[in-house]
Amino acid sequence: ITGKVKNEIGWTEDEIKAMTTLDVEATNSKGDKETYTGVLITDLLKLAEPLPEATTLVFVASDGFTAEVPLADVMACTNCIVSFRTQGGFSTVMPGFPKNLGVKGVVEIQVK
Repeated sequence: ITGKVKNEIGWTEDEIKAMTTLDVEATNSKGDKETYTGVLITDLLKLAEPLPEATTLVFVASDGFTAEVPLADVMACTNCIVSFRTQGGFSTVMPGFPKNLGVKGVVEIQVK
């Protein structure tokens, strides 16, 4: 997590998998309901401590794709997670948000 935060911070995959996890049911890109396991985005953000002037999150994928969402919307979300991918790495699972926020291969969360 980088940008307008008190603590820029990163984790290994094993470190994130060792955190408290949550199972979330969401619709995948094919329209099927699936259960995803991951860590609450709000838990990760609490560790990074966004600065008061921060207003936006940008999810950055390994292929360069980015998706922006208001920080306040994510902070109010009780089931938005960074999920564990079976092939390794992470994706965002954000039930009730636009589909483009389901970012596969997340490598960075920028706080702006």
